Amino acid sequence: MIKRGDLVHAGMLLLTVWLQMEAAAAAGLLKADLAQDGSSDTNTISHSQVLVQRLEALLVQGNGSDVSLRVETPNADEVKVIQAHSLVLSLQSPVFEEMLLSRNSSTMVLRESSDCAAVFDKFIRYLYCGDISLRLDQATPLHKLATKYQVQSLQQGVTLYMTQNMARHSPSGHVAGWYEYALQAGDVVLRDSCLQYLAWNLSVVLQSGEWVTISSELLMTLLQRSDLVLQSEMELFAALEAWIIKNEPDGLTAENALRAIRYAMMSPRELFRLQTQSRVLAHYQESVRDLLYMSYQFHSASPLQMAKYFDVNCSLFVPRNYLSTVWGSPWIINNPTRDDRSTSFQTQLGPSSHDASKRVTWNALFSPRWLPLSMRPMYTETGAMQPTRVEGGRPRIIITPATSSADFAGVNFQKTVLVMAQQHGKLVVKHVYNFHQSTEENGDFLAEANLYRRTSDYLIDSSLFLHVVVKPLYQTLITAKN
Repeated sequence: MIKRGDLVHAGMLLLTVWLQMEAAAAAGLLKADLAQDGSSDTNTISHSQVLVQRLEALLVQGNGSDVSLRVETPNADEVKVIQAHSLVLSLQSPVFEEMLLSRNSSTMVLRESSDCAAVFDKFIRYLYCGDISLRLDQATPLHKLATKYQVQSLQQGVTLYMTQNMARHSPSGHVAGWYEYALQAGDVVLRDSCLQYLAWNLSVVLQSGEWVTISSELLMTLLQRSDLVLQSEMELFAALEAWIIKNEPDGLTAENALRAIRYAMMSPRELFRLQTQSRVLAHYQESVRDLLYMSYQFHSASPLQMAKYFDVNCSLFVPRNYLSTVWGSPWIINNPTRDDRSTSFQTQLGPSSHDASKRVTWNALFSPRWLPLSMRPMYTETGAMQPTRVEGGRPRIIITPATSSADFAGVNFQKTVLVMAQQHGKLVVKHVYNFHQSTEENGDFLAEANLYRRTSDYLIDSSLFLHVVVKPLYQTLITAKN
């Protein structure tokens, strides 16, 4: 059993070694390291970088080491031995501190998985130097080690790295794997970030090799969401069919997944094609026959008539965020901080074929510096000159129909604005805002964008990339039931 006094003694030896190594270099570095802090009578002397270099040298050379870390894999086919210092390990990790206090020899045997053993030297170096370089495939094992040994700074740092590198290219994909790990590890921040990225960039994910490797649990979690961003429901069905063919799940899993598809969002022609050409649907058609029947009925009658007999509030009749021009339009705003911008676009009145020939024209207005009336300066003098530009304020978008129509009765149009950003050379969906008429309803529209900064992730060639989606929702028609 190692006593706490022994750790203190080891620490003093470590400090003595470092002071001896540092003394020779201190005089030469003192003048170069002097830095004015803005006041006339105070200077700052900093040797922090030198200290980090000396600590790294202690680790590499093993000088003054008082503990050997023997890292073994489960099958003992790989062994690493690292000469370390008790004081550093104890300061950085409460788990190491307890282990060092209870050890009976100068060697501690640590059993780690193969992936963790492969990066263990990087992990220990972080404890000495406070920085680390890593690749995508090293993020999960490093996060495991930081969690196991309760190194919170590294755990938070790796989580941040993972959330900022989801768009980075990898041959087989990595976000789904990170999600599964976060779910197992209980890292809520990482789990939600991965799920949000997959949902908001699903059209890209569906085209990657990663899609067919996701678990059935993650598959169902995604299929049940209404905020998926993709081209169409047909694209989602095609991807699901590929997943089922590749993974050959049990019958119940396949049936539940197929029942999560929103067939009413497909045209009758697309439904006909599925029933005649899809191998998967031919095998499981009995499981979704009722949904297909309701979808055909949805396309053959007006939503008002449907609401008298069916619950049009169920997910079958709720659109997702489809990128097709039937549902909305892209909107690129050049120099978005300059002044107000407007655009117009058309959408189909609703997803039902009953409304296929009806179009709605929408007017959209973007204001870069909008202020609520209650926050604007008051000018009480008669004839006082009003400012041509309001200082402060925040971005806002208003979307309204160009005309009113009796066809709008019972329909609630939800507007969705997808905000793009550039990450690692890719255009990804960064934010999704839902509102009825104005983004003011959200309160945080583009709050983090900082459009005045040229290097903002939200600006691509000095332009703001948006995509507007209009989704007809029929909840209010339920009251018309008999």
